[in-house]
Amino acid sequence: MARLHAMRVFVKAAEAGGFAEAARQLNMSPPAVTRAIAMLEETIGARLFTRTTRLVKLTETGERYFEDCRRILADIAEAEAAAAGRHANPSGTLTVTASVLFGEQYILPILLDYLDLHPAVQAQAIFVDRVVNLVEEGIDVAVRIGHLPDSSHAAARVGAVRRVICASPDYLARHGIPQVPGDLAKHRIIASTSAWTSLDWRFGADGRIAVKIEPRLRTLTNRAAIDAAVAGWGLTRILSYAIGDELIAGRLQTVLTGYEEEPMPIHVVHPEGRRASATVRTFVDLAVQRLRAHRVIN
Repeated sequence: MARLHAMRVFVKAAEAGGFAEAARQLNMSPPAVTRAIAMLEETIGARLFTRTTRLVKLTETGERYFEDCRRILADIAEAEAAAAGRHANPSGTLTVTASVLFGEQYILPILLDYLDLHPAVQAQAIFVDRVVNLVEEGIDVAVRIGHLPDSSHAAARVGAVRRVICASPDYLARHGIPQVPGDLAKHRIIASTSAWTSLDWRFGADGRIAVKIEPRLRTLTNRAAIDAAVAGWGLTRILSYAIGDELIAGRLQTVLTGYEEEPMPIHVVHPEGRRASATVRTFVDLAVQRLRAHRVIN
């Protein structure tokens, strides 16, 4: 403990540019700061500061040791915060975001169960079809569909979904099953603009096959596009998780499966990493467990 205390004093003296200022910031006496640094220098066997009547400056050895000490102290602080967060009782407000349909179908049930398990927690569910900036908008946990950009956020992969073309069996019986993407020109197309504004639908593992569609019906929500397809009006393109129940019940069936793009991963993301609070950690643990067990996205 004495060594750790001395390292903290040394780092503060290096950051403050002097022993007297370090003593003031640490609420210590200047002689106590001097003794702590002298103990480190004796232990290491090298001088850490060059001292003159007008200047206190790190030596070359001191500069290297300063960077090492800062890293070690930061690791200790992170470990302590993680331990405290892991064992504390979940409380406070938890803010979770996901796309509209995925949030309503899969995240809301998990969130309701979580609130039942932890009565001291209040939650806010933000289900929107746009990418939310977690830090700027104060989001604790997000569910992302698609490949993640490089970031410092912690992420756990929980499954994958496909972008599929689907229609009702009745519609396909009346209008025929498209065999290649170009056949879509012969069909009535329902296009949801909630997530994709482009009218170029891409196919194949590398996405090189492009078909420009001319939808006869455009909807602002995925739910409306799905309902129109179930009603037998036409073909639509949607993420596979959104029609899991319809596929199982036989109300919809997929077509052009041999031309699908690569599946898109699903991640549970949170910005705090190992420093996450008990509330965030326990919700992430529950969400990851439930989503990984869900057959529609695995």
